[in-house]
Amino acid sequence: MNTSRREFFGAASGGAALMLASLGLPALAREGARGVQAHAAQGPHRPVPALKAGDKVAIVAPSSPSSDVEKAAEWLRAHGFSVEIMPSAMEKLAPPFDYLAGTDSARVDDIHYAFLSNEIKAVWCLRGGFGATRLLDKLDYALIGANPKPFIGYSDITALHIALQQHAGMVTFHGPMLVSDLVPEKLPPTASLILDLLSGRLSSGAWIPSPPMYPAATLVDGTAQGRLVGGNLSLLCSTLGTPYEMDSTDAILFIEDTEIALPRLDRLLTQLRLAGKLRSIRGLLLGRFVIAGETPAATPSSMANALFNEFFLPLKIPVMVNWSSGHVDPNLALPLGATVLLDTAQGAIRLLSEAVV
Repeated sequence: MNTSRREFFGAASGGAALMLASLGLPALAREGARGVQAHAAQGPHRPVPALKAGDKVAIVAPSSPSSDVEKAAEWLRAHGFSVEIMPSAMEKLAPPFDYLAGTDSARVDDIHYAFLSNEIKAVWCLRGGFGATRLLDKLDYALIGANPKPFIGYSDITALHIALQQHAGMVTFHGPMLVSDLVPEKLPPTASLILDLLSGRLSSGAWIPSPPMYPAATLVDGTAQGRLVGGNLSLLCSTLGTPYEMDSTDAILFIEDTEIALPRLDRLLTQLRLAGKLRSIRGLLLGRFVIAGETPAATPSSMANALFNEFFLPLKIPVMVNWSSGHVDPNLALPLGATVLLDTAQGAIRLLSEAVV
């Protein structure tokens, strides 16, 4: 992209139509977050363009900073991609805000730039942490929705997944982040699965099984299909009561979290229930929850399962537990917004719609 970032963002605030035309992009009505319109949530969201060898990937830091940006870029290059590091991915605010990688406006500008640039084909988050929710009412979802691309991350990035699915109408990928999971690489199939999903090698009809070393288990047996939604439980709850809360209607709900105290898990699940987010889901995919004080194991947490039984058995829907996605190793990627089949007998999920095209 030959246009400088200063010229690019100057055009975004005035004379945007001319600049967008010069980039080969349609002029957009920049409604901004205040004018967001939720897309119909019951069906699958739009698949995004597949990522090919040689494509350019933007490294973004919507949340917290990292000193390992160059290692992240090296990993992408080693896997056949070219790289553009967004400026805020190289930044760290001064204390007391040093938990943020750049100002809100800088991080928003980087996300907009990454989606608008014709040269950039995917937007990969450096890490999670804190700060993504600060961006939700500042992003231009019309701009992003007109230029869909693979967007990858988890944890704090859950807030952006919800917003991009519902207000930009596109599939996003709850998957490994560059510093958190790929430098160094977590256990297989952490890297191979996300690359297979992004390339389209794993397409509609394919199964995503649980890894043999950490097999999924059944809490309530059965099959269910629906649009896959969810992510980090703490972030799902932090967006409740806002225009960016999750729509779980007729969905397969996935939830995970870091090591967590049982009373806190109880409180978060209660909040989700009281907000009506469990009322009309079709199935549940629960992560490998580790309760504070427990020794992590390959088998499901007995303490977590006792709580899950209380909350989820009355729903009378299929529930699979110990799914290895999120803050665990391996970290299996999931195409949020795509339609999937949850099959407890198989210990797997099956793609029923395309995530990329």
